[in-house]
Amino acid sequence: MKGKLFLIPNTLGGENTDIIPSHTVETAKNIKFFIVENERNARRYLSSIGLKGKIRDLELFAIEKHAKRQNFERMLAPALAGADMGLISEAGCPSIADPGEEVVSTAHKKRIKVVPLVGPSSIMLALMASGLNAEQFAFSAYLPIDQRQRENALQRLESWASKSGQTQIFMETPFRNNQMLDSIIRSCNPKTRLCIACNITMKDEQIQTKSVQAWREKKPDLHKKPCIFLIGKN
Repeated sequence: MKGKLFLIPNTLGGENTDIIPSHTVETAKNIKFFIVENERNARRYLSSIGLKGKIRDLELFAIEKHAKRQNFERMLAPALAGADMGLISEAGCPSIADPGEEVVSTAHKKRIKVVPLVGPSSIMLALMASGLNAEQFAFSAYLPIDQRQRENALQRLESWASKSGQTQIFMETPFRNNQMLDSIIRSCNPKTRLCIACNITMKDEQIQTKSVQAWREKKPDLHKKPCIFLIGKN
């Protein structure tokens, strides 16, 4: 009998593990094999939720982010042999805008049962707090790095939001957030509604929805702060 693959949410940053539900924590405590993005960070997280005395006994398989080919079937060998496994993202819910999706895809192909556990999702929390259309929305993850391509993508998302009313959600790596905001201000209609959700679930959390013009008049410094951006119909 094959084991299960449990998708174990991480915190969204910092060390506030109180936001992780007790059922998720208890499930993680009974797992010995984990697939992770960063082994050191994963061990720190598992220790913080109560596995401190068991860390040395755990076996972690690290996903190589920049590798073109990876043997996910080999990583899932314990599950194929009958042991339960956990998949942990660097932040938030596994396999959403991170390489864990390929692990989950392989698990399905190998008929390993995939069990998503409850935990924080920056995308859903930002949408909930934005005041924008939460009945129709789309997540585009990361936009192009090149400035011209990024601004073209922003104009397409804004156009779709304006025509359909569908909220457009996207993100950027924390050290490029200020460039993203500059591109939004240059590319979008001043009346377009923009929500910036920053440091969600942390002590300095800030979530605000204003017009692009209002953001232009008073730009925040978003450098190295985890952010979600949402564009809505003006």
